[in-house]
Amino acid sequence: MRLRVTALAGLLTLTLATVAACSAAKGGASPARSQAPGTGGTLVVGMTSTDLPNTDTVLNGQGFEGKRFVGFQLYEGLTRYDLSKPEGVAPLTGALATSWTHSDDARTWTFELRQGVKFHDGTPFDADAVIANYDRYTKKGDPHATAALQAAAGEYAGSFASYRKIDDHHVEIVTKTPNGHLPDDVAHLYIASPTAFGKETPVGTGPFRFGSLVPGQRLELLPYKEHWRGAPKLDKLVLRPIPDPAARLAALRSGEVNWIEYPTPDDVTALKDGGFQVPTNGYDHLWYWILDTTKKPWNDVRVRRAANYAIDRESLARDLLRGTADPAYQAAPRATAAYDQAGDVYSHDPAKAKALLAEAGVPDGFETTVVVPTAGSGNLLPVPIAESLQRDLAQVGIKVTIRTIEWGTLLGQEASGKVPFGADAIAQSTTLFQSEALLPLFLGTDSPFWTGHYSNRKVDELLAKAAASPEQATRSASYREALGLVTQDAPWLFVVNDRNPRALSPQVKGLVQPQSWFLDLTTVTVTK
Repeated sequence: MRLRVTALAGLLTLTLATVAACSAAKGGASPARSQAPGTGGTLVVGMTSTDLPNTDTVLNGQGFEGKRFVGFQLYEGLTRYDLSKPEGVAPLTGALATSWTHSDDARTWTFELRQGVKFHDGTPFDADAVIANYDRYTKKGDPHATAALQAAAGEYAGSFASYRKIDDHHVEIVTKTPNGHLPDDVAHLYIASPTAFGKETPVGTGPFRFGSLVPGQRLELLPYKEHWRGAPKLDKLVLRPIPDPAARLAALRSGEVNWIEYPTPDDVTALKDGGFQVPTNGYDHLWYWILDTTKKPWNDVRVRRAANYAIDRESLARDLLRGTADPAYQAAPRATAAYDQAGDVYSHDPAKAKALLAEAGVPDGFETTVVVPTAGSGNLLPVPIAESLQRDLAQVGIKVTIRTIEWGTLLGQEASGKVPFGADAIAQSTTLFQSEALLPLFLGTDSPFWTGHYSNRKVDELLAKAAASPEQATRSASYREALGLVTQDAPWLFVVNDRNPRALSPQVKGLVQPQSWFLDLTTVTVTK
């Protein structure tokens, strides 16, 4: 997330607002139109999250929606995703580093830092700032760290063995084992101004700077005019958590906001007919159920495969989700380099499902319980989807009880290795390849997070083999093989791959919809 440790951290109370900031931001939403002639206008986004993302570096929370609108807007890592094109998986490029090299064993990495960059508070970015941030993320006893922050950073800094300043413009990172995807990892380790550690206002080098905050209601970000890539075109970016889909739609239609995340599929046609824009694109997304592979009868691979054959994901994607998602017949999302069309295994075949259940000794089916979030980043229509699957599974004798829970609470419990309500399965949305460091956390043996206790030592070996290579093509081949094994093992119920729909007013211009969870908002404008 999506991001279980990050999500756990996101449950913490936001602590970065000041009384002055709150007072300045009181009142209704900013008008969803330009405030002055010839300017880039104000973009007001209605997010799916139940709360605003945390603004303290890696503690964004709220799944990747928090990184999309807050983390990657306020901050930058040494690298970033190039989100300027709609075609192909978004490539990695330089951010606070301009180039990097690695040793033959892919353990020692040297990054050349971008010169002339300043933080939002005017202090210079240099190697000392990188080291101070990495100390905060990894060093026990660091005065500016918290357990939650270091746990969240551990997703991406967990491979660090050491790091050091070579000179003002070069840093070196040595990893515990070969790590070919380290440049991807450091994109998620934001660099904040050390002068702002422990203070109430977040300070990074990102394209937007902190404006004001009303906790739980609205966060305003302003363009950073001295940004090294050039200033964003917008005058202001306003973020509002609106978890209820009907409320988000009403806010868009009334002009209270001019952008909403995930419009309800049933509303897409009417929105388009009304002149609204509804861009979509495939990306690294899977909506699925994690099955507890240690509980009977889910401990039998035949039962897990039976469930995958039982569901009509084609009708679900077509009729319920109205084409805003694609059926997922395997573990690898379609819009990733690990996807193999030949690996599309699980067609809708109730007869085969019943035969497998009979072979597994449960010809009459069984009862099971799934926990489903009510909303949240990338979760589409979680409860209606679960109810559709419930009906399909009932046709082959699998009787499902659905228990609902708030998204942040669910992720927080997963991060602690727990299953809410003691259920047999958890429904959720996740990424697999946008952040390669997360793969062992989702699929590896003995993961610290709740993953249904799935274990396949060959998968572990392939993930380690992939990590050892700095070549993307080599890593993708190993991932493809590993995910093929996961597909056969069926520790998950593979459901759909989202196409990332969002709805924009006709006045919003300049958005590029990439094949990514993330967005470049520097090109966006809002006209009168």
